Amino acid sequence: MNDRLLSFLGLCRRAKKLCVGAEVCEKSIAEGKSLLVLFAADAAPNSLKRVSRAAEQRGIPVLRLPREKRELSVALGRLSAVLSVEDKGFADKLRQMIETEQRGEFDDKI
Repeated sequence: MNDRLLSFLGLCRRAKKLCVGAEVCEKSIAEGKSLLVLFAADAAPNSLKRVSRAAEQRGIPVLRLPREKRELSVALGRLSAVLSVEDKGFADKLRQMIETEQRGEFDDKI
């Protein structure tokens, strides 16, 4: 896999700092563990609404990933459009990577 963002998400998952799936993410948000919520580019509107509302109530940032569900499934081993990051370092790095990619720049450091 040459996609740095997907590779980093896989690393977060292996470190057990990434929740995958709307219900698991909602639980992470409710328990105050979630620091960042991510949605796949093709996430279903119902999932978006429910999870983003819970995140907004807790003041947790929500970002849309520039990747689709099937791309995420390759990196994470599970098909889902909703992710929650439970580690500050991972959350900060993911935000930086997503924002850099959206600006059309490349980040060579992980």
